[in-house]
Amino acid sequence: MLTKAERTKQFILETAAPLYNEKGISGVNIDDVLAAAKVTKGCLYGHFESKDDLSAQVIDLLLKKVSDKIRMAVYPHKTAKARVFAFMDFYKDPIQTYIPGGCPIFNTAVEADDNHPAVKQKVSAIIRAGQQEITAVLQEGIRNGEFSDKLDPAVFAFKMVAAIEGGVVMCRAMDTVKPMYTLIKSLKSELEQYEP
Repeated sequence: MLTKAERTKQFILETAAPLYNEKGISGVNIDDVLAAAKVTKGCLYGHFESKDDLSAQVIDLLLKKVSDKIRMAVYPHKTAKARVFAFMDFYKDPIQTYIPGGCPIFNTAVEADDNHPAVKQKVSAIIRAGQQEITAVLQEGIRNGEFSDKLDPAVFAFKMVAAIEGGVVMCRAMDTVKPMYTLIKSLKSELEQYEP
């Protein structure tokens, strides 16, 4: 059971998470977090050393939340094909996302690229881990006969994630989900071409 202080800290992180995902690290200021969480500056700084500390912990929470949610969507499925399709379907609505503001992995990656090297390393680790997991699922599909060995798991995993993340950004900018449905349908059809 969490202590009152731990619950307060978690509440601040949970409240700040959508702000960071929508506005970015540079776009959020402490007053935004104070107003949203309805806590005093003294309370906030009792739990976090600085804005950088708060930002790092919020980013950790965002990346963990989205990674956990993706795994919950993917891993209950029994076949490799169903797992990969579940991953694609997780992103089918880029407007109404699990965390307001779009994909935290992509959002954070773009902002951290030049401005926040420590955050960039965290995002890079998440992206690499995700690529390795999808590649492993596709390799499992080849081993169990779902896909032919003509499929290059690492290449398809990279292409799929790059297409989906790009699709999320474009659909959000155009305020439509329709192109994402078409993209996911196309990716699924491409993967099915590797079925024996």
